[in-house]
Amino acid sequence: MSIQELTNYFLQYGAFFIYLIVLLEYLNLPGFPAGVIMPLAGIWAARGEISFPAVMLLTVAAGLTGSWALYLLGRFGGGKLMGFYFKKFPKHQPVIEDKMEFLRRKGSAGVFVSKLLPMVRTLISIPAGMVKMNFTKYTVSSVCGIFLWNLAFVGAGYFFGDAAIDFLA
Repeated sequence: MSIQELTNYFLQYGAFFIYLIVLLEYLNLPGFPAGVIMPLAGIWAARGEISFPAVMLLTVAAGLTGSWALYLLGRFGGGKLMGFYFKKFPKHQPVIEDKMEFLRRKGSAGVFVSKLLPMVRTLISIPAGMVKMNFTKYTVSSVCGIFLWNLAFVGAGYFFGDAAIDFLA
């Protein structure tokens, strides 16, 4: 899919398009990678098609919504989910249990750092729910990590995007 096609979707569906794509990524569902959409949204902001604060608000809200959904999945269905998973992949159990113990020890700092790591940033929400981390602390640490991660991608598009598009063209 080309940048022009993505821009056409943005023009057709507006800011909801940005929210939806970022939400899908934070839910670990297939969709456009937010690593493409967020810099592109930064470019749109630099061109005046949407404000930079609006892009940041949308992407953080989408990230938090997805993170909350996975936290709740972990909190209320994590035990059954992990039981099913361990039956299918028993060799993964010691590694996952080790990571859960790390999360119990590090708490919200562990969530914050995890939100800054590729792949881990979306999955950390399930174990955080499973260990019944305080929801307020989880939310604050998630928002901080999501904000920094998204700022890096949206900011890159805002400051360097046109140069990258010119280079690729």
